[in-house]
Amino acid sequence: MDDGVVQRVFEEGGRDYFQQQPSTSSSSPSILQSLPVHASFDHGYYLLVKSIQELREKKGGIVTVGIGGPSGSGKTSLAEKLASVIGCTLISMENYRVGVDEGNDLDSIDFDALVQNLQDLTEGKDTLIPMFDYQQKNRIGSKVIKGASSGVVIVDGTYALDARLRSLLDIRVAVVGGVHFSLISKVQYDIGDSCSLDSLIDSIFPLFRKHIEPDLHHAQIRINNRFVSSFREAIYKLKCRSEAPGACSISAFQGNEAQTDNFIEMYLRPPSATEEARINDWIKMRQSGIRYYLSIGDQRIVDKNFIIRPKAEFEVGRMTLGGLLDLGYSVVASYKRASTYVVYGNLSVSFETIDTLDETFMVLRGTNRKTVGAEALRMGINGPWITKSYLEMVLEKKGVPRLNTPPLFPNTPTTSNQESVIAAPRPIRTNPNLVMKLEDLSQPWTRSPTKSKMEPVLATWHFISSDPSHAGSSVIGSSSFRDTVKLVPMPDSYDFDRGLLLSVQAIQALLENKGLPVIVGIGGPSGSGKTSLAHKMANIVGCEVVSLESYFKSEQVKDFKYDDFSSLDLSLLSKNISDIRNGRRTKVPIFDLETGARSGFKELEVSEDCGVIIFEGVYALHPEIRKSLDLWIAVVGGVHSHLISRVQRDKSRVGCFMSQNDIMMTVFPMFQQHIEPHLVHAHLKIRNDFDPVLSPESSLFVLKSNKQVAYQDILKILDPAKFCSSAQNFIDMYLRLPGIPTNGQLTESDCIRVRICEGRFALLIREPLREGNFIIQPKVDFDISISTVAGLLNLGYQAVAYIEASAFIYQDGKILIEVDHLQDAPSPYLQIKGVDKEAVAAAGSTLKLDGSYTTKSYLQIILEKLPAVERSSSGIHTQQAARLQELVDFIQSQGSSSSSESSQCREVSPVEGIIEDMQSRIKRLERWQMINTVLWTFLMSALVGYSLYQRKRQ
Repeated sequence: MDDGVVQRVFEEGGRDYFQQQPSTSSSSPSILQSLPVHASFDHGYYLLVKSIQELREKKGGIVTVGIGGPSGSGKTSLAEKLASVIGCTLISMENYRVGVDEGNDLDSIDFDALVQNLQDLTEGKDTLIPMFDYQQKNRIGSKVIKGASSGVVIVDGTYALDARLRSLLDIRVAVVGGVHFSLISKVQYDIGDSCSLDSLIDSIFPLFRKHIEPDLHHAQIRINNRFVSSFREAIYKLKCRSEAPGACSISAFQGNEAQTDNFIEMYLRPPSATEEARINDWIKMRQSGIRYYLSIGDQRIVDKNFIIRPKAEFEVGRMTLGGLLDLGYSVVASYKRASTYVVYGNLSVSFETIDTLDETFMVLRGTNRKTVGAEALRMGINGPWITKSYLEMVLEKKGVPRLNTPPLFPNTPTTSNQESVIAAPRPIRTNPNLVMKLEDLSQPWTRSPTKSKMEPVLATWHFISSDPSHAGSSVIGSSSFRDTVKLVPMPDSYDFDRGLLLSVQAIQALLENKGLPVIVGIGGPSGSGKTSLAHKMANIVGCEVVSLESYFKSEQVKDFKYDDFSSLDLSLLSKNISDIRNGRRTKVPIFDLETGARSGFKELEVSEDCGVIIFEGVYALHPEIRKSLDLWIAVVGGVHSHLISRVQRDKSRVGCFMSQNDIMMTVFPMFQQHIEPHLVHAHLKIRNDFDPVLSPESSLFVLKSNKQVAYQDILKILDPAKFCSSAQNFIDMYLRLPGIPTNGQLTESDCIRVRICEGRFALLIREPLREGNFIIQPKVDFDISISTVAGLLNLGYQAVAYIEASAFIYQDGKILIEVDHLQDAPSPYLQIKGVDKEAVAAAGSTLKLDGSYTTKSYLQIILEKLPAVERSSSGIHTQQAARLQELVDFIQSQGSSSSSESSQCREVSPVEGIIEDMQSRIKRLERWQMINTVLWTFLMSALVGYSLYQRKRQ
């Protein structure tokens, strides 16, 4: 974990809390001081949560957090993610505006009111914070915040680290990057070397260098947000012409309150671009009242009837538009859009009128493609659908003026005497060994484009013919060319988000130039993100995903050889791909991981609706497979790289330094020998830097209790239409590197947890966050092979704990309830899991679990209940130590054996004996559960029948 980094945060400095309560021990961490690191968004979020939790334990009263940075850097997103995990009061500085002329101007912020509000809250008093309405363009009232209920207060705004606020803040966070960096990179690419980086910053963000950037260096946690736009959570749109909101709108708006909004949408063309320049390279600026929103390029995908857009719009200051115009950008198109819309669930229906087109359009929007399509059918709308953007329609319409340039905006901040009213902050006590003087600090972390290579417009796909007779042929539409056409590999590697966009564009290019079917292969190591990429692509394109795990051979899986190429039924895979290639129906296998055997087949057929098939798996780019595929995609990174980082960190803590290559050869021997060589041939190479272990985007909220709950009560809170249940058993094995400093107790944070479940190995690198009653754990399933576990043991990790359990799982798609029976626990534990924190809390309250929750891990629970006399030297039960050693011996024997070996006949191993014993136990539990269900159903039927009989008699 990052305890070491958090401890470095807690040195001297920050708000003067310890002036009143001096630390009595030099080893006791004090208040935050500047971190000499610049974290990613995910890592910064994680460090911030841990810092707030630790500071909250060490002091009484309110913990105050300031999150500052330029417009569009991602600070508001960070504040909202933080508020969703930690119960806190979120104060936006935008509500402290006193004018509407320029939101980024210091004079437009009422600092006196904000300082007074913070002082009231820190003293435990109730306070009134203002509320600003952007439609009315003025302050409309105030809201009461209870001082006693505000354990954490977050101030979010461009000037949140201003000198007048810093003395009131316990934790100061600076966020740079996001659209801020991307816009600078885009402009620098568009105008070339004619303007220095400093000149660009002064032009586009005139207040940044003078009034914002100096304050950022006072931050204790510095976040460089590289996340800009992503199709991970794409918006799916269906658009058609409509009369004025009428009959259709009545059914659409029924039971929902309609809202209205008006926009001015402007498109800015780069100064050196010609009239024929691609509109995808233009900058889009949307004005809504006094707010401005920026989109860099028209990154959208059109697939069949759907327009698919990323979440790529960010709010910026008005001066940004003026700065772009001063740099030579010109407004080449502008129109007004009036919208009347309703939102229900994850869907919205809007009626939008474009003034220059003099037409009204109905638009269905949602985050799920199938849901949007189903809603259109429900409303009885079947098109004709429009896939062109409003900009394209405006430019195509004859007689419509293309240019409606708004007046230029002043780009020079107003002069004032604000410098004289700035109150000097209280001195920040810093350790000279960690932080230099402010004037000596380097600047690049606030201006990322100086450190990284510019990434301009997205690359485009090109084709070549594998037949020499067609080399250089321009007749792309000919059937002979389609039979031999191949993609030209991209020379560079791309991040996950750009890779996702390029993947979809490659499929569209293949469909256009080669026709149906298009067969895609996605390969890479376990945990790299290939499965996530495949399903994101399928959501966008609307296609089938086939996992190579479906082709496992039962005998190989029983030997835990998931990463062995010989474990795949290659002959069946080749037949399926051949059938798909020739347009024949084919039967794809279904593999049951619980039984370790093939359970059946599902039929697959290529059609106009499903003309793309994606095969994803570790060996998807093996020469025997990729020769039959149209598009080869390699994905590396993800949890795979984080395990390497974890091993490097642990080794360095005990004074043993290992290179990444040394770790790769030990932990992932199959990858380096049999997988990595094939990835270099991919048409598209993707490096997945996304951290699913730390990210707030992939969190499950979990409530855990050992209170007994009846099976019938669980059924009542789940949707019967979507209800499903299952049973499984698992073994948790904890690995720790000897020599890691501990306090003499076995802690989960020092261990890597390996879970053996249904014959598979899954890895947990970091322990989850814990906040209040909730355990916030990553929503990630990182499967590894037995050879990876053996590699960790060979690196010196030792098995120090062992937990055996069985579980019943009930779910309905929104809530998952798991009842775990631990071998050494007297009563079962119930876990409620879901991505919606409120829904999980409501389910717990309905089951009357309030007051019974625990955030302890099963390792903690088992160790606390274990008498000291029954513990072995490693901290576990002496009887279990022998079984754990048997498991370790089995892993080392199987994991160290040659991957090419296939055990045709073998003896029953110790671990199989354990698993078979657990399986027999779980079957007995299932039988009892079935009997109880039948008896309960019979009893309820009898009661209902008797009740009806009594009513009839009356």
